[in-house]
Amino acid sequence: MANVLITGASGMIGLALTELLLRKKHRIFAIDTRKNDFVETEQNYTFVQCEVSDATTVTDIINSNQIDNIVHLACTVDNDLDPLVTDAEIKQSKLCDKYLYAAADKAGVKSIVLTSTTLVYGLQKGREPIRETTPEKGSSNYVDMKLASEKALAKALKKSDTIPVIARVAPIYTSEFTENMREHVYDKKEDVGYIFKDGEYGYSFCCLYNYVDFISGIIDVPSGRYEGIYNICDSRPTTAKEILEYEREHHRIGAVIQRNAPSGVSFNKSKAKSDYRYFDPSASFGNWNIDNTRAKRISTFRWNLANTK
Repeated sequence: MANVLITGASGMIGLALTELLLRKKHRIFAIDTRKNDFVETEQNYTFVQCEVSDATTVTDIINSNQIDNIVHLACTVDNDLDPLVTDAEIKQSKLCDKYLYAAADKAGVKSIVLTSTTLVYGLQKGREPIRETTPEKGSSNYVDMKLASEKALAKALKKSDTIPVIARVAPIYTSEFTENMREHVYDKKEDVGYIFKDGEYGYSFCCLYNYVDFISGIIDVPSGRYEGIYNICDSRPTTAKEILEYEREHHRIGAVIQRNAPSGVSFNKSKAKSDYRYFDPSASFGNWNIDNTRAKRISTFRWNLANTK
């Protein structure tokens, strides 16, 4: 069994990951600014309440507990951050990057999983699946922050035995948390859902449990069989029609109107820069097809909108 350090452990992803890893008998060392229900109930769970930028405290945890794996979930939208990513969040992330990877290298940690985002690819032209080698054209505060973290990790571990794993995760959802999906089919001003044509156009999202299973797979895989960048998303895009039907079934969207298909893409760049969830409807027919073939060598990616919980 492994000793696993989780940053951002009280966030949505952190809690789901902790539950799975404890069930597999791993020992968890957790960091977050707020406590959670595992603190008082689990024997194999050690919680430290602090900022992830607290280099002294976090480094001491790494040095004192023979940490095998670090899962870096802090500084991540949908786990700890508000959708509006400001200079404060960017600064916090840089402070963390500055010490965390070096501390892991020095302590001989087996691997680090960094949570990044598929938004780094931006809107791609053409219909080819978006692979890990696809050019990075994304432009937002969150994308800039995550690309900086990716580069810092690669640089820090260039000559290290610690294995860097960069997980570019598509926008997350669960049965109850569907805000990322809703942004693609819901008009807040008019308080209605909307659809173009028959709604068969789709987007790549990631069920929370697909990501959790992937991380668990990294921890369980023998050393040397993985490293580098992985796209983490459901095995097929989710259509606008499926999102609307799901949200209506769960009474989260009422009226749905049909609109004329947009003729071109014209982002509100200023809003898209800071708001992680901002989606311009004119981009609905762009290429959002993320390829997760490489990640499937580690996990099955069995979850989708129909069977999520």
